[in-house]
Amino acid sequence: MQGGVENLAAAALRLLFSLHASKKKKAITYTCKNHGGASDVASPINGSDTAWLLVATALVLMMTPALGFFYGGMVRAKNALNTLMMSFSALGFVGLAWAFFGYSIAFSSGSPLIGGTSYMFLRNVGLGAQGTIPHVLFFAYQGTFAIITAALISGAIVERMRFGPYLAFISIWSLVVYAPIAHWVWGGGWLSKLGALDFAGGTVVHVNAAAAALVCAVVVGARKDYARQAILPQNVPFTLLGAGLLWLGWFGFNAGSALAANGTAALAFVNTMLAPIATLVVWTMLDLVRTRKATAIGAATGIVVGLVAITPAAGFVSPMSGIIIGAIAAFPSYYVLLYRATTRLDDSLDVLAAHGAGGIVGALLTGVFASKAWNADGGDGLLYGNARQLGIQAIAILATLVYSLVATYVIVKCISLVTRLRSDAREEGMGMDFTQHGEEAYSRGEGALLLLERRRDS
Repeated sequence: MQGGVENLAAAALRLLFSLHASKKKKAITYTCKNHGGASDVASPINGSDTAWLLVATALVLMMTPALGFFYGGMVRAKNALNTLMMSFSALGFVGLAWAFFGYSIAFSSGSPLIGGTSYMFLRNVGLGAQGTIPHVLFFAYQGTFAIITAALISGAIVERMRFGPYLAFISIWSLVVYAPIAHWVWGGGWLSKLGALDFAGGTVVHVNAAAAALVCAVVVGARKDYARQAILPQNVPFTLLGAGLLWLGWFGFNAGSALAANGTAALAFVNTMLAPIATLVVWTMLDLVRTRKATAIGAATGIVVGLVAITPAAGFVSPMSGIIIGAIAAFPSYYVLLYRATTRLDDSLDVLAAHGAGGIVGALLTGVFASKAWNADGGDGLLYGNARQLGIQAIAILATLVYSLVATYVIVKCISLVTRLRSDAREEGMGMDFTQHGEEAYSRGEGALLLLERRRDS
């Protein structure tokens, strides 16, 4: 009797596993309209690809709070909360702008310069297939890129830009600057047709954000204490934590950009591991040679620079090339950072050095090391007999820089005509946490409430 029960249980288990295997092999299909809206087309939704993109979307979304901690550790204690809020608020304001308008501008059918209106307010964005994943998931994944790109800019204007004008700026900028450039490269625009290679955002995200950060730093102006007294980071462990979480999220950023659970995703994943490793080693050695001290802030910055540099190349180059790109990228970013510190440019958290220099180097080296042997859908670079690719990469960088610089300047100046961009000297001295949010990151005594009562009495 016992043997019969065991045999029956074994048969049931075999049947269960066979049904599960057959479900995995069977393609799931949804009916959706193509971009022209002319006909209904049955497209396969792949369960494995969908599962990976669900995870990748969550990882990239996590990067924006991680950026807040990375930046928040490097400012003074009286501005820590405001710096965190500059990242967290992008989740809401840029996220909503993306859902209403930005996604359509970037990814709907339109001209070579800008997308159309067919996806505005998420019209025609449903469960139908976009590649092998649901369209609505593709929308969400791309939205996480828009959010963190806008948040990156805050590193150049922390500790002095008023919060209201900042919210207006990132909302408008995500629509006027980010979305069109995303369309040029990823949405079928003119750079895509030219053959520019940008796997996960070297130009669209990093060069673009760095150009905008430079404009904002110049127009808003330097902090009142800049170059007059030492401005020390308030919590270096926060910065290290932020760098670690950014690295974790970047696996979704780069490997997720394959939009599938396949060999290209695996390649991008491995390159995302190796390039920052190389940058971290080189950056640490540069620190030791120059000062005989390996700083924690330097290590965190080196990791981010490596991640930035490999972003455009992650799915196009071999792992050894990824290590070389990471190692090379350390040098220009390191010395741009040192040079910037000798100038009057108050790019407070060195967005220009990390994302500008790192992004440009990464985009150019993509045109050197890209190989169709590793990604047949990509292209060969200079080392594989295609010097033209390096020129195309340079054009993409130049176009992104020019448009982002000019458009950002116009946006910031227009906002300045309506309201004051920066806090006055008294507000800046009290700290942006209290003057912009009525709170403090670290309470002392009764904290902000005590300060508020004193302000009323005065």
